[in-house]
Amino acid sequence: MRTFRLLDFVLGAFVAVLIVSNLASSAKIVALGPLTFDGGTLLFPVSYIFGDVLTEVYGYATARRVIWTGFGASALFSLTVWIVGLLPPEAEWSQRVGMEAYNAVLGSTARVVLASLIAYWCGSFANAFVLAKLKLRTGGRWLWTRTIGSTLVGELVDTALFVSIAFAGEMSGAVLWQVFASNYMFKVGVEVLFTPLTYLVVGALKRVEGIDAFDTSTDFNPFALRVARSM
Repeated sequence: MRTFRLLDFVLGAFVAVLIVSNLASSAKIVALGPLTFDGGTLLFPVSYIFGDVLTEVYGYATARRVIWTGFGASALFSLTVWIVGLLPPEAEWSQRVGMEAYNAVLGSTARVVLASLIAYWCGSFANAFVLAKLKLRTGGRWLWTRTIGSTLVGELVDTALFVSIAFAGEMSGAVLWQVFASNYMFKVGVEVLFTPLTYLVVGALKRVEGIDAFDTSTDFNPFALRVARSM
């Protein structure tokens, strides 16, 4: 396998964004003007920008391994929080904080955790697949068309799955639609706003790494974890 100078830093930042987003999602629901979204929405769209950068520079096969790494890290975070919640609390901590506060912030139901993991996995792979295919169709030109186009698809899959699995039946249809629409518009808006920065990061990584991957013969099966040639 070829060794890249900056891939490990990109991977670390990607996983950090996922973990912080999961924590912020549990901590607070934000009402910002007409928008209503969980706190993690402020940062989570950055994970899709990382996904775009990874697929554009290193190819779908490498992005696939990073997506699985992020999935494992998110699952470990959720499992750890759940196990800690089951352990008996210390008396002084119970008086200062208490299990009620812990559960209110971190004790997400199994349904929400499952929704988050499924939505992340499906949305991330949809994003990477669309970007890789659009790159082949455009011959590597017009980066903005594939970063925004892939985000429109990936975030639609992610947001629709998460909102429907986590909250259907617990919220009214009107509120459910408001949460979905607010999350989706905000996430896509972040992608569009960060497009100039995405151009800079992609260009810098291609120069430093000496790679510009085209997935001409890549196996797009999300479960094929081997790294295939994508040049």
